Amino acid sequence: MDIAFATKFLGALFAIMNPFINLPIFLSMTADKTVAEQRSLAMKILIYTTVMCVVISLAGSYIIGFFGVTINSFRVAGGLVLLGIAFSMLNGHPITSHERGEHEKRADGVANGEDDDGFAFYPMTFPMIVGPGTIATLIIYAAQAREQAQYISFGIVLLAVLVALFVVLFFSSSIGRLLSVKMRVVMTRLMGMILAAIAIEMVFGGAKAMLPGLG
Repeated sequence: MDIAFATKFLGALFAIMNPFINLPIFLSMTADKTVAEQRSLAMKILIYTTVMCVVISLAGSYIIGFFGVTINSFRVAGGLVLLGIAFSMLNGHPITSHERGEHEKRADGVANGEDDDGFAFYPMTFPMIVGPGTIATLIIYAAQAREQAQYISFGIVLLAVLVALFVVLFFSSSIGRLLSVKMRVVMTRLMGMILAAIAIEMVFGGAKAMLPGLG
């Protein structure tokens, strides 16, 4: 296992998929559900999220290559996306790239409780959990993995974050009562700072590879 690779990937992925940030959203959107229904939705969200993450990790670099985009240019673009998300987290603003637009909310029957399966995928899985930042992070770190130890590290970190997400959502009713507003704010700011540092490293790493003269 590559500890350095795993640490960076864990910092980026956990910051962007932080289950404690998604917890208040999940609770607010399932306020009319029983605990059993919330747990059923948590299982569906885990399945959808896992499938999306695996597909993106395996095929992401091929997809961007099909459009003629190099991984280094994607690192720069992805780093800028993550940096914007990090600034939102640091300033206490909503992460708009991981939310639905107003027209989508109005058109979505889920708001009226019409389709729980649809709600589990959209908007909870996509774009709130697996949004642009998550997609960029998965593609970039999957492309950076070169050795068996790094592939193992990638899989372990992804599994750990998915398990953490599932546990938090599955026990959301209990955990929600324990987390104060102040604790959520502190956690969001801390994750935002970590994500900003990782995003800047992505941008400069990609730029250096594209423009060797910078090094």
